[in-house]
Amino acid sequence: MTKLNCFKAYDIRGKLGTELNEDIAYKIGRAYGQIYQPKTIAVGCDVRLTSEDLKQATIRGLNDAGVNVIDLGMTGTEEVYFAAFHLDVQGGIEVTASHNPMDYNGMKLVRENARPISADTGLKEIQSLAESNQFIEVANKGTTEKYNILPEFVEHLMTYIEPTKIRPLKLVVNAGNGAAGHVIDAIEEKFKQLQVPVEFIKIHHEADGTFPNGIPNPILIENRDSTRNAVIEHQADMGIAWDGDFDRCFLFDEKGQFIEGYYIVGLLAQAFLLKQSGEKVVHDPRLVWNTLDVLEQYNGIAVQSKSGHAFIKDVMREHNAVYGGEMSAHHYFRDFAYCDSGMIPWLLTLSVLSETQQSLSSLVEDMITKFPCSGEINFKVTDTQITIQKIFDHFAPQNPSIDKTDGISLDFGAWRLNVRASNTEPLLRLNIESRLDKQPKPMQSYVDELTQLIQA
Repeated sequence: MTKLNCFKAYDIRGKLGTELNEDIAYKIGRAYGQIYQPKTIAVGCDVRLTSEDLKQATIRGLNDAGVNVIDLGMTGTEEVYFAAFHLDVQGGIEVTASHNPMDYNGMKLVRENARPISADTGLKEIQSLAESNQFIEVANKGTTEKYNILPEFVEHLMTYIEPTKIRPLKLVVNAGNGAAGHVIDAIEEKFKQLQVPVEFIKIHHEADGTFPNGIPNPILIENRDSTRNAVIEHQADMGIAWDGDFDRCFLFDEKGQFIEGYYIVGLLAQAFLLKQSGEKVVHDPRLVWNTLDVLEQYNGIAVQSKSGHAFIKDVMREHNAVYGGEMSAHHYFRDFAYCDSGMIPWLLTLSVLSETQQSLSSLVEDMITKFPCSGEINFKVTDTQITIQKIFDHFAPQNPSIDKTDGISLDFGAWRLNVRASNTEPLLRLNIESRLDKQPKPMQSYVDELTQLIQA
């Protein structure tokens, strides 16, 4: 029995050749089919050079397990999510390594209605069967047909905005040579039909699995210059950059400044509550004060969840929340089967820009001033749990209020911190925020104190 190391907490990811190859992809498809026995599932893949072959191997495995496959071609993850709740299918698989290095690939798996399959909800069973190789021969193999989901996906995206209310705007869009470009083109075409006065300035637009401009991951500071510079050069109203499978989008204001995902959560919560007050919004515990402030102002109800898409989606379903946001730029929507999307957030932001007649910088300026934050700081440590305990022991004499929803959050009134172990990498993740009205110390002094403590 071969141990498969590509199975992670939420998805499948591994080094090409050794941890993930066509043989392993075939077994994953075969195991998915045998365990869930769906009649039909939708399968897509990102632009990586190995993705198409891995996708075809997965499809062969599914067909051999008796499953019919709708092959969506080259897609972003959310197109597979959309297919999984929009078409008459019982699940979906996207072959993608998102923002991982060039020599990696992976998969994201969902069941009917795009419900996530993670370690707690079936991924371990798929792993065991793929490792044991104990596949049952079926009498009738499945079939495969190609299908273009794009027109229906774009129609769905249009339901989040009122096209007649969008004011003239100029957008810089940076697909990072990933999978987002074809959707932007289709939205641009739709806007022309509907006479929506939005101009798109496209950079790094063509899908190219060699990633000539680097792996698309705008959360890394060094990957933001091209978007920022284009916004300034073209005097655009907003810049948008996506990761490889475009399930995350990152926004830049009209000055080219990158806006932390934390403040976008507040902005999107506001967008929904302007339409319908009293709705529930799910947030993670890393940074919370701005989100709570927005929900108070616009009459929304806050629900806290552990970080990570499987947890957020479950909590949203349980509370029927209209929206859920993580500061890591994952945004989830009830009308999108509680899945995350990198297209809906910027469309909603267009709405808010149009309705308020304000610039993006002025919309988030107050939030950033009132609730400054450190952004997420990652530390490589030998033992995350020991380090978290050390931080707790250090601050315990100050009697902070304590929350253990995810890692540990300590609230001192004027400032708070959250520290947690990463679910996906051997890292300790630290977030700090403060309240301007409590006249705290400068943010850097908190960051310095914690950095010294963690590295000591």
